[in-house]
Amino acid sequence: MISHARTAVTAALLGAAVAALTACGTQEAPRSAPPAPSTPAAAVSRPPTLAPGPAGLAPVFENGPRDHGKAVALTFDADMTADQGPRAAAGERFDHPELIAALRALKVPATVFMTGRWAEEYPVQARSIGRDPLFEVANHSYSHHAFTADCHGLPTLDADRMRADVERAYATFRAVGVPDAMPYFRFPGGCYDRRALRALGATGVTAVQWDVVSGDAFATDADAVARQVLDGVRPGSVVVLHCTRSAAPTTERALRRIVPELRARGYRFVKVSELIGATGGRR
Repeated sequence: MISHARTAVTAALLGAAVAALTACGTQEAPRSAPPAPSTPAAAVSRPPTLAPGPAGLAPVFENGPRDHGKAVALTFDADMTADQGPRAAAGERFDHPELIAALRALKVPATVFMTGRWAEEYPVQARSIGRDPLFEVANHSYSHHAFTADCHGLPTLDADRMRADVERAYATFRAVGVPDAMPYFRFPGGCYDRRALRALGATGVTAVQWDVVSGDAFATDADAVARQVLDGVRPGSVVVLHCTRSAAPTTERALRRIVPELRARGYRFVKVSELIGATGGRR
């Protein structure tokens, strides 16, 4: 009887000791079952990119596969040129929070190509967009200066500064709290040549263009913008739009027509990363 009582007391004390150690987080795992080594997050979730071009040129992506279902990517350029700070200080709005709110309300995933200068001017908005799983942030340069001559009147960036300008944008995104900006780059004005692709090759980015021009820049007729998009979209399309209120004031209204109409046609909205992933890395 005494032996049974001692056994019970011993078991109770051991149980209490184990519970206390567990509560403090100090209990050792059994030696026979060591934890498996963790897989680096980057290896699991690395964004898809295209294979580099010949001679290490940055690859260019314009649209996804036409035979992978009705998927379409809406992309929005958050433009602000490096020298436009005084205009912003005077009240010009290069942001468009109502447009971002509309995308959220409509539950439309999208890719936002952001300049570093825009992220500096609107850090709270940049951080909010970058941390929202509905969106992905990609690089539109720091300065929004052109990578070729004669590009819609934009100032031209010297070839030896192109890579640094792209890397400065990524550094700015990190500084304002945008995590994991995508390895995708959109040329300011959409202008590029072989020299620009060579300069970007070492950065590892995929240059992302488009196959549907919305015509929303400086447009005053939202219905005309919507018609242009609806007439141009095909499976795998990438649509270029803008989320700068002063330069594209009708985009939100156009979006509210575009989204339900495309959904009625059987389209689903995806981010650029999904379209690139569907290519299997092939150009």
